Amino acid sequence: MNANPTETSAFHTHQDHAGADADTAAMAELLELDAEVLQPYLVQLTSWLGELSDREPGHIVDLGSGTGTGALALTRHFTQAAVTALDLSPQLLHRLAKKASALGLADRVRGIQTDLNEGWPHLETSDLVWAAASLHHMAEPDRVLAGAFDNLRPGGLLAVTEMDFFPRFLPDDIGVGRPGLEARVHAALNPGPSVDWTEHLARAGFVLEAKRPFAVDLPAPLPPATGRYAQMCLQKLRSHLDGHLTADDMAALDAVIDSDGPHSILRRADLTVRTTRTTWAARRP
Repeated sequence: MNANPTETSAFHTHQDHAGADADTAAMAELLELDAEVLQPYLVQLTSWLGELSDREPGHIVDLGSGTGTGALALTRHFTQAAVTALDLSPQLLHRLAKKASALGLADRVRGIQTDLNEGWPHLETSDLVWAAASLHHMAEPDRVLAGAFDNLRPGGLLAVTEMDFFPRFLPDDIGVGRPGLEARVHAALNPGPSVDWTEHLARAGFVLEAKRPFAVDLPAPLPPATGRYAQMCLQKLRSHLDGHLTADDMAALDAVIDSDGPHSILRRADLTVRTTRTTWAARRP
């Protein structure tokens, strides 16, 4: 994708251990909220991959699994598949293991702590490799793709998904005297065009099966978790905005992300979720 500083990834590293623990906990919560709020999109995506697969997958590998958004969605759709989840963070893998156990999926989901920048672990051959919002964080993504190619059986499928832009939640007039605030927030942090993985896939030996953007447009009313999801996303954006917006806009944004204030995003019943995520589906010949 791109170098957008607002993105979440299980491949970030941190200097301070206390800060790392806090960062990991916040990232885990955001990833789990993303999975909960965007479940309709995940169902659509996994169903589409099922249509493209030449047979029912028996083994799936999730690259940069985080707390298991992809791994759990894939086990739900492909009911006979075992999933190997690869991630650098033992804390995130522990959360995934707890969720898999609670869902009765412990026998089908296995986590392996690994740094894919150092190479692939030894794994059994897979039918499907899933890489969602992780590949662009790799030091050498082409080498990771080559490893995916080697791991897949002939005819197996690779799915690379990237977020085209951070989700948007608010109407244009949010009642704090700053119409268009969210649009200005996103414009200030616009990182430019996303990476197109098509050529990278070809260099690794894959044949592109399809490239599909998934427009996520979830109308109100949405589940209660949406408020917290929106708050965390805007807080993450806020941490990169100093010097990019006017003082009035910053004050209005602070009022929106404040948990207790009268304009808090947690109090709104009119939230929507609007974003686009693109998936490249490529096959090993």
